[in-house]
Amino acid sequence: MKILLLGEYSNVHSTLALGLRALGEQVCVASDGDGWKNYPRDIDLSREGKGRGRFIMSLLKALPSMRGYDVVQLINPMFLELKAEHIEPVYRYLRRHNGKIVMGAFGMDHYWVSVNSDIRPLRYSDFNFGDSPRTDPEAEIYRKEWTGTTKERLNRLVASDCDGIVAGLYEYWATYREVTGPGNDGRPIRDKMTFIPFPIVMPENPVTTMCSDRFRLFAGISRGRSAYKGTDIMLEAAREVIEAYPDRMELRIAEGVPFSEYTRMMEGSDAILDQLYSYTPSMNSLLAMSKGIIDIGGGEPENYSILGEEELRPIVNVLPCKESVRSEIERIVLNPDIIPELKRQSVEYVRRHHDYMKVARQYLDFYRSL
Repeated sequence: MKILLLGEYSNVHSTLALGLRALGEQVCVASDGDGWKNYPRDIDLSREGKGRGRFIMSLLKALPSMRGYDVVQLINPMFLELKAEHIEPVYRYLRRHNGKIVMGAFGMDHYWVSVNSDIRPLRYSDFNFGDSPRTDPEAEIYRKEWTGTTKERLNRLVASDCDGIVAGLYEYWATYREVTGPGNDGRPIRDKMTFIPFPIVMPENPVTTMCSDRFRLFAGISRGRSAYKGTDIMLEAAREVIEAYPDRMELRIAEGVPFSEYTRMMEGSDAILDQLYSYTPSMNSLLAMSKGIIDIGGGEPENYSILGEEELRPIVNVLPCKESVRSEIERIVLNPDIIPELKRQSVEYVRRHHDYMKVARQYLDFYRSL
């Protein structure tokens, strides 16, 4: 099968490509490397240092190499660093010159914003706390970007027109389950969707013992998204614990660094802080867990249920508030004997559900079913 993976979020497509190639498929990754994170790709669609005209010229040169694929998977409706109205003709070109089109429900889009702002199927999310909408500036910015705009129009077009939708986390699956409108083929949009976990390459020697006498906590900060993802609250809680127990804990922070530097800085950590408002671990958390690093973040019952996991509970689940985060960090600091088992379960959890080869097979099964 000939497959084009177009766009990138947090190394999802470049990791998936490794698994698909190992299974004998012909795969091309075309992306901007997710900006400053600079993930691997075969066709570079980076706009850095290019004006709009120069970038469009380079895109036009690349488009002929994006024809003739059995499957084209888009990381998001906004799969290029262009305005939505300029992406739409590129989508139609891809639709015309390729076989099946799959859209990823992997992150920010119109339905993620609107469903969680209005219908609110989740107890909490990036856009709601219970029955109340989040009103902080970052949430309002995304609402304005994706509601009543060309981005909303593009998302509706792709979701309606594509052949399949893949949700990578429970939250995105639960959100798209609420999209009942019909697609171009007459099926409800939600019936096009499947859930497939994110892919992770397992390291050879994960560490399942405590790394030093002090509990080593790690956090990565995305540029401009600290408040939106709750990292600011998590760091505040962590610093309060350090102040209370300075001899038992240390904190390391990576901010705005390329992926290779991020993974280097993560090494030797006991736990990672990530995604305060999530039900599930993100790609960064899963990568950490595969190395034997405990995830302090999203581990709600729904996350284990959608995976069919009835035994392992490695994620230190926190509610979206500073008190919950502080309480859980403090619990680990005061009970270091629980760390090795949480580390062991973390590695096994990723091995069972996120190994890149297993995930690649799930993707192939889905592609063949279209």
